[in-house]
Amino acid sequence: MFRKAAVTTVSNGNYLQGQTNGRLPAMDSGQPAQEGKVVLKKKVTLLRGISIIIGTIIGAGIFISPKGILKNTGSVGMSLTVWTVCGILSLFGALCYAELGTCIKKSGGHYTYILEAFGPLPAFVRVWVELLIIRPAATAVISLAFGRYILEPFFMQCEIPELAIKLITAVGITLVMVLNSTSVSWSARIQIFLTFCKLVAILIIIVPGVIQLIKGETQHFKNAFAGNDASVMGLPLAFYSGMYAYSGWFYLNFVTEEVENPEKNIPLAICISMIIVTVGYVLTNVAYFTTISAGELLLSKAVAVTFAERLMGSFSLAVPVFVALSCFGSMNGGIFAVSRMFFVASREGHLPEILSMIHVRKHTPLPAVIVLHPLTMIMLFNGDLYSLLNFLSFARWLFIGLVVAGLIYLRYKRPDMPRPFKVPLFIPALFSFTCLFMVALSLYSDPVNTGIGFAITLTGVPAYYLFIVWDKKPKWFRKLLGK
Repeated sequence: MFRKAAVTTVSNGNYLQGQTNGRLPAMDSGQPAQEGKVVLKKKVTLLRGISIIIGTIIGAGIFISPKGILKNTGSVGMSLTVWTVCGILSLFGALCYAELGTCIKKSGGHYTYILEAFGPLPAFVRVWVELLIIRPAATAVISLAFGRYILEPFFMQCEIPELAIKLITAVGITLVMVLNSTSVSWSARIQIFLTFCKLVAILIIIVPGVIQLIKGETQHFKNAFAGNDASVMGLPLAFYSGMYAYSGWFYLNFVTEEVENPEKNIPLAICISMIIVTVGYVLTNVAYFTTISAGELLLSKAVAVTFAERLMGSFSLAVPVFVALSCFGSMNGGIFAVSRMFFVASREGHLPEILSMIHVRKHTPLPAVIVLHPLTMIMLFNGDLYSLLNFLSFARWLFIGLVVAGLIYLRYKRPDMPRPFKVPLFIPALFSFTCLFMVALSLYSDPVNTGIGFAITLTGVPAYYLFIVWDKKPKWFRKLLGK
């Protein structure tokens, strides 16, 4: 059923040369691919690229709990300011990834860029944490939101049973895995449709909010910066919440090798997506405050549902359905992109060889997709998911900050590298400093949870020496690893 991937690069310290291990050509080398080789095809157009980014960024957060930012800023004005600044910072980070994606034409996102700049150990630690904890837990959390909101219209008068939520969530996760294992084209088409649903859902909130503003409903914006003073430690937590809501702008870089004309389409898709998302997020929060006061927003479990019930009557039943579709789109985009990271890590020899294999007829990285299914199910039914994400939220920004710092390093290490798209140096400097500053503050403000996450991340170091460096493994151990 499977054949070895047509692209195999070597972890020998010379990653940017596109050297190959054996007879297979690198993606960006001048060697012709051998006839009949099975590769991931370039099926990600500009529209599909935009849908991957927007569809993955816009999840349940903007509809359910923007109260995290309001709680930590203390006022309506400061919360809207944080939403705007987080959008601008995310755009800066996305522009940095656009440069990396156009000069390093390999899939894999964070993993590939850390590998190119800093070598195999930190790259392995990144993919280790992503595979074991971050991606299964993140998928399970967004899937639980999908399960809860898809059942909401059927349990309007009573509490939804937790077992029912987990069962429908398990069905949703399985459906996403099957979809991504079956067809790249269909996964991308469904992502476009779900992205359209997300934008419709946001417009359903923004348009009534604008009508409310026209009617003069501005009482909640008077003295917008008055209220509880934001603490020094509260603002970083607010930025953490905001950056988490915007996270997802980096997922197109995970599938660089499948993007048509990446030099043009990656920067365009990133810029268009981030402008749409930032404007949409800020206007959605403005719309909320035309109808809901700051105190009511903090008490609401699902802000979008509360807003819809106030203004739309029976039509408010449609909102949970749109939220569920939004969550499903985030699940689909995340699995589509992150499976490519595992595919590339396996190709580099950092994960079992089977994960770099491609289905002969479907041209999908099927093993790299389905490896997440059992891990996600374990998290879904046994894990304390939200605590787990709190432990490891700092790890995401630590490695993203490291990636962008790597962009600066590569400017000096490889000044002659072709860069079809290049950002001013102050943008990566500001963004990497912000990420690392947020990580340092989180260590100070929440040392227990962040310390646990730091310890889990460090387990990747002995794992690297055990699985990768140690070359005198017993025969049964090597067989288990597929070597």
